[in-house]
Amino acid sequence: MSDDEREERELDLTSPEVVTKYKSAAEIVNKALQLVLSECKPKAKIVDLCEKGDAFIKEQTGNMYKNVKKKIERGVAFPTCISVNNTVCHFSPLSSDETVLEEGDILKIDMGCHIDGFIAVVGHTHVLHEGPVTGRAADVIAAANTAAEVALRLVRPGKKNSDVTEAIQKVAAAYDCNIVEGVLSHQMKQFVIDGNKVVLSVTNPETRVDEAEFEENEVYSIDIVTSTGEGKPKLLDEKQTTIYKRAVDKSYNLKMKASRFIFSEISQKFPIMPFTARDLEEKRARLGLVECVNHELLQPYPVLHEKPGDLVAHIKFTVLLMPNGSDRVTSHALQELKPAKTIENEPEIKAWLALPVKTKKKGGGKKKKGKKGDKTEDSSQAEPTEG
Repeated sequence: MSDDEREERELDLTSPEVVTKYKSAAEIVNKALQLVLSECKPKAKIVDLCEKGDAFIKEQTGNMYKNVKKKIERGVAFPTCISVNNTVCHFSPLSSDETVLEEGDILKIDMGCHIDGFIAVVGHTHVLHEGPVTGRAADVIAAANTAAEVALRLVRPGKKNSDVTEAIQKVAAAYDCNIVEGVLSHQMKQFVIDGNKVVLSVTNPETRVDEAEFEENEVYSIDIVTSTGEGKPKLLDEKQTTIYKRAVDKSYNLKMKASRFIFSEISQKFPIMPFTARDLEEKRARLGLVECVNHELLQPYPVLHEKPGDLVAHIKFTVLLMPNGSDRVTSHALQELKPAKTIENEPEIKAWLALPVKTKKKGGGKKKKGKKGDKTEDSSQAEPTEG
């Protein structure tokens, strides 16, 4: 076995230290989500909330591994985004932006944390009002949550990525919603937020991915976005894009001084993980970023929108495929949902939800399958079960 292979082997979930780092990152990002959620009130400025989320992750990770000999990279793995109503994703505005939350908004919070490159991400949907969520908002959130619960049970060794793609589309249809196109669930590895094994949200002729089988000791970011609209989001304004990731395999001799300045700063501060333009020296950022993107030195994360009036929900979680079953390490309980649609007459979906998340240990310390299924059916319309 070569050194490279040995290195690769040691840095997956077979190492208890790696599992600990994933779980520590997950604990921090779960708390950061809780903090941001507690501050989401009508008239709160979105940029302030995003900055609070990122600051909390930086502070909490900064307190870990302080006294180790070898420096351990840690911090934000994906900047905090709060995308409202028909906005699908990646809204993390610049400091000058005045956008505020309003009563009744359906908001998607998305964020990530890493310790030593081991990444935990989470996405959650919340409606800004008191009492149970009803109507189409309840349908679209229940669709995302049920699809997430099904995906949790199908992302397991021996199953294929196409199994998950087909299942989540059936779940969305049961709630008269659509899975949003172009959203990918990725395998994650150390310092890699978008690994090569991918689960498509929707299959269509334009987006094809290689068929892949899930394997033990892998880690996945499962990303489910549902819409009451068509699920074909559009980029309306490139100026809204603020999140980028350095494309490490590309090089180009930048012509503009502002571009060289900004790319040098990015290479030093954010060599691998996605970052927000808020964290750059802003006066020159916009100008320099354009040339970097045009020459593919940076991968943009565009702000996408469904049509006005459409409602969009988002659930994202990190799952570790451990030898004893799947361990969902990021989540947040949902508000009470009262969807108009149900999965009562969907035996296939109910069968998926009845699958156990953990494999049976010898000695029968496992709950009965039926009970697990009952609990999960409720959870598909209320709270996610902690896997």
